[in-house]
Formats: sequence, C-alpha cells, structure tokens
Amino acid sequence: MLDAFAKVVAEADARGAYLNDGQIDALMAMVADGNKRMDIVNRLTGSASTIVASAARSLFSEQPQLIAPGGNAYTSRRMAACLRDMEIILRYITYSMFTGDASVLDDRCLNGLRETYLALGTPGASVAVGVDKMKAAAIAIANDGNGITPGDCSNLISELGTYFDRAAQAVA
Repeated sequence: MLDAFAKVVAEADARGAYLNDGQIDALMAMVADGNKRMDIVNRLTGSASTIVASAARSLFSEQPQLIAPGGNAYTSRRMAACLRDMEIILRYITYSMFTGDASVLDDRCLNGLRETYLALGTPGASVAVGVDKMKAAAIAIANDGNGITPGDCSNLISELGTYFDRAAQAVA
C-alpha cells in the first residue's frame, strides 16, 4: 500500500525523473485539503455503526427475501457476517479516503471479494445495493458542515463517492 506521496515518488523514481509541476501541485492540493479529509474520516469512523445499520435496514426492507428463511442473511450468524462485511468495506473506504489512494481498498478488501461471494452463493448485486446505501448515508454525514474545517469539500465528497462506487462494482 502506497499513500499518494509515496506513489508519486515511486513513479518518478521508476522513470528516473524529478517530480513535475503537475505532480507537486496535486500533492500540495492534497496537503491543503488534509484537515477536511481528516474531518470526513473522523465523521465516518464515528458514525460507522449508524451507516452500516441504516444501510442494512434499508437493504433488507427493499429485499426482504434476504432475511427470510433460506435467504443469505437469514439466521443471526449470517446477518452478523453481512453486517461485518459491510463494516469492513466501510473501514477500508475510510483508509482510502485518509490516504487519497484506493490501493489499500483494492488490495486488502476488494481483491477476490466477488469470487468469495460467488463461492458462498451470496448475491453480489444485493451487496452492491448495500454499498450504495452506505455511500448515501456516508455522504450525508460527510456533507454536514457543522463542526468541521470550513471550505469547499465537493472534490473530497466526489472522491469519497468513487471509493464506494469502486466497492459496489467490485462485488456486483
């Protein structure tokens, strides 16, 4: 896992080149957004159980067959596994948001997840819907302007959305 800084340096080193102005400007913008980035991560971390529970409630109300006898989330053990998976995906999304890099999400969470769900008979499309519901809840929490570093966060909210989209596409 490389953070955005290490990734840019590794790429420049592989080319045997100095960092160019565009790379430096992009890293400077990331530093400038650092406090806002940490505010978003803190909010998501502090609200993780709420985000997961809200998404799960919404998913199961729309797809009650998942919690009906024979459904993939039927029995408390399966339900707990479903909630655990949603929480793990959210946790890795917060890591990606913090570092500004999706590689940790890809490498440690999403890589092979679709295949695992296929092997277990878990409907990936339903997992993707759950991830989309977490995205909506997380963005609503992250967009709340109360008690956070002032400034435009639209680029960071957009970035956050891409991590959820990446996760939903990986499991669908």
